[in-house]
Amino acid sequence: MRKSLRGKTQRDRVGGIDWRTCAAIAAAIGFAFFLPASHVRANGEASESSSLVTAAPEPAKSSKSFKGKLPITELSEDEAILHALNRLAYGPRPGDIETVRKMGIEKWIDEQLHPESIDDSALDSRLEQYPTLKMSSKKLLDEFPPPDQAAKKEGVTKEAYEEQMKEKAREAVAQVQTTGPNAQAATQLAKIQGPQRIVTELSMGKLDRAIYSQRQLEAVMEDFWFNHFNVFANKGADKWMLTAYVRDTIRPHTMGKFEDLLVATAKSPAMLMYLDNWQSIGPESQAAKQGPQLARYAQNPQVKAALKDRGLNENYGRELMELHTLGVDGGYTQRDVTELAKVFTGWGIDRADQGGEFVFNPRRHEPGPKVVLGSRIHDGGQHEGMVVLHMLAVSPVTAHHVSLQIAQRFVSDNPPPALVDAMAATWVKTGGDLREVLRTMLASPQFWSQDAYRAKVKTPEEYVISAVRATGGEVVHPAALVEAIGQLGMPLYGCQTPNGYSWSADAWLNSGELLDRMNFSLALADNNAGTVMGWDKLMGIDGQPGVTGDAKEAKLEGLLLDGEVSDRTRNVVLTQLAQQQGSAVRNGQRPQTPKPVNFVRPREFGQLLQSVAPLPPPGDQQAALLGGLLLGSPDFQRR
Repeated sequence: MRKSLRGKTQRDRVGGIDWRTCAAIAAAIGFAFFLPASHVRANGEASESSSLVTAAPEPAKSSKSFKGKLPITELSEDEAILHALNRLAYGPRPGDIETVRKMGIEKWIDEQLHPESIDDSALDSRLEQYPTLKMSSKKLLDEFPPPDQAAKKEGVTKEAYEEQMKEKAREAVAQVQTTGPNAQAATQLAKIQGPQRIVTELSMGKLDRAIYSQRQLEAVMEDFWFNHFNVFANKGADKWMLTAYVRDTIRPHTMGKFEDLLVATAKSPAMLMYLDNWQSIGPESQAAKQGPQLARYAQNPQVKAALKDRGLNENYGRELMELHTLGVDGGYTQRDVTELAKVFTGWGIDRADQGGEFVFNPRRHEPGPKVVLGSRIHDGGQHEGMVVLHMLAVSPVTAHHVSLQIAQRFVSDNPPPALVDAMAATWVKTGGDLREVLRTMLASPQFWSQDAYRAKVKTPEEYVISAVRATGGEVVHPAALVEAIGQLGMPLYGCQTPNGYSWSADAWLNSGELLDRMNFSLALADNNAGTVMGWDKLMGIDGQPGVTGDAKEAKLEGLLLDGEVSDRTRNVVLTQLAQQQGSAVRNGQRPQTPKPVNFVRPREFGQLLQSVAPLPPPGDQQAALLGGLLLGSPDFQRR
């Protein structure tokens, strides 16, 4: 069950607002969440239903640039730039809209489609604080072994080993430099000496990449493809294999050929472990026939049972067709699943308990020909799998299914069929060139339509990241943001089912979701989510006296939401500001110069923050309240 961000007592407060008041605010400005996304406008009113379906555009030809030919006719220049930054990036950072305007939106998109052309050295320096991101699976197992195995190897009890780890953590903390931008995060990580360190660093690195990388589209696509080929961090030995899976399997193929990505995932130890294919054995294989004989000599009862019971595992074969390629309605049968499982027998991991790489074991492979989707696959060992992967990767059915999912992520929950057809046509024409499929989507009028503009609702991950980016906040304790995303219901690398997280609004919006997001936004704004806010600097009013709350609210509307705020949201925000200062809005007038707000610090996010000094509150607490309310509003939840 999802853990609530709300505290356990009625006295708990967030950003100076008790949770009951926070709930009332959420109810007051949250009505728009429960209308279909495509029917909600920036002013909070429902629009008339209109179809997104138009004649299918021609598939885009392969080219290095758009050369100013983007079909942007329904959006203004600023709207188009904001739309691009909200869909192809994790939202704008301060100054991004002006940067894209000067560069030209076509050139910016072209650069994002070719991330290798973008200097990202600043991010690389930031990621140096996470040493595990460069380690192999074998190295990770050596450095962070399972506690039970490590204790046995050391010849001590598990309790004694845990005490050793605590002492090792204390020594590591003492060696951390106490100055520099990464010092506090390094101190946090030094306290973690067990396997938890691996996923923690991977998650923190993912957030840093999403927030600070100049290669925004690559970061978004990495997230999309990991979700498409989902692996659960806590399945078996996957905790130790996940880093290499993200780094070596997903990231290098985000905008290449789909077939290369499909093959890479099929051979990944993380995927082989997660969907159990490493244990699959052909019923007529040499290994299956010898299993009962070996079981006779096994001393361990569990090993004896495993040798007797091992056999064909259909998990990967089923998910390969249902999720990775053809889709649930892709026209395959249960017999196809069984035959496909036989094709991939022998695809395994060389010494899985030691962090080994992919290996093909012919003794486990099912001999003889197979028939998959009506095609005869000749007896050929490992080559059989390569034949099937190619067949699935270039299939028009796969092209349509995956193009639909890409369009759902980037365009709308129910994308225009004509657009999906055009993307699928490009897929078939180019042999699954993902960069060209994206280019077709971006060259379509449907992507730039008024109906698509701000029609998507942010997932918890997108919401947290975009909030930090919008404010230009400096992340000091990334663990707090990792924890917040998990509490909002979307733990990084924590989806247990192979279908991954949903991109649709109805998966995330319920009566408690807006309250939880409001709690987070107010904590973030008040420096209680591991991030330092500079509201004066953001607004450009450093040291200027006498700036009214009214003026600050108007300034923050433009900075955080590009001025696209509903009257309902604005009224609620200003009313709450007036109430927090002991005055009320009378006769529809906005409040005059307010008194300072005395914030009660909320419960901080992130278990790792318990032993670190809290961040000082922002100097302008009035702006923090306004910013937190705007970030928690439905207007900011849309992208």
